[in-house]
Amino acid sequence: MVEEPELMYEPGLLTVIVPAFNEAKSLPLLLKEIVPFCQERNWNIIIINDGSKDKTREVLSPYLQMESLKVVIHKLNKGYGAAIKSGLMACHTRYAVTIDADGQHVPEDIDKLLLSMIKNDADMVVGSRKGTTARSSYRSMGKGIIRVLAKMLMTVPVYDINSGMKIYDTVLVKKYLHLAPDTMAFSDIITLVFINNRHLVLEEPIRIRERIAGNSTIGIQTAFQTIMEIINIVILFNPMKIFLPLSTLCIIITGIWGIPLVLQGRGISIGTLLGVILSILLFLLGLIAEQLSQIRKNQHSK
Repeated sequence: MVEEPELMYEPGLLTVIVPAFNEAKSLPLLLKEIVPFCQERNWNIIIINDGSKDKTREVLSPYLQMESLKVVIHKLNKGYGAAIKSGLMACHTRYAVTIDADGQHVPEDIDKLLLSMIKNDADMVVGSRKGTTARSSYRSMGKGIIRVLAKMLMTVPVYDINSGMKIYDTVLVKKYLHLAPDTMAFSDIITLVFINNRHLVLEEPIRIRERIAGNSTIGIQTAFQTIMEIINIVILFNPMKIFLPLSTLCIIITGIWGIPLVLQGRGISIGTLLGVILSILLFLLGLIAEQLSQIRKNQHSK
């Protein structure tokens, strides 16, 4: 067993953030487990009731007077990312860790992430589900596509960018919250933001249990939103990763189409000219986007 530094259980060190939307069935069991776990370690808890329409408010009401547990209420459902943002903005400890309200995360794994954070002086530690089996083949395929796309467009040193269990340097993550979406894509995008800003992002294996109760709200629309958000963040940080391949692909297709016509003595076709112009335009747009990206980065670094 790895020796744990004493400061892991110092007051004011860690807050556990739990976004909850219609989790009235799973929250009682989760709270029964996570509250004493955190009390033993002097950790705080922030639960965000994200406009739930079930009995989530009633489930949380007995905990409202607890000093170490804070409930943030959204009158309307704002989204998974928005709930985490509210939790992080209400957090005043050095570190913050996010876990899901469905009971799939094992509280003891928080110790592992926090230990890695402290020992390596990391900025983020991702709880990796690599090797675990997803309940839905569609979800597994969707997550695989997202990971492949992210690695194609960026240098991504971690496997499970969309894990819901992550520990953050609180001050640092607050700095980038405006770049992350309010949707389920928050987990992916905030990880990519940290990576692209050259912060130390590490990964530790975690365990995943069966959902306590209720149904997941993740679907095909979520995967599509995540893909679009990844493309947006790539354009923000490294636009030539998008525009240069498109420009190159355009000129290659134009060459395949136009060169045989030239060799046949039929001259340069209108389609070939349009292809060349489009390729040049894409390249120039990439250069402009690159300049805007540099300006944005300089603004964040001040």
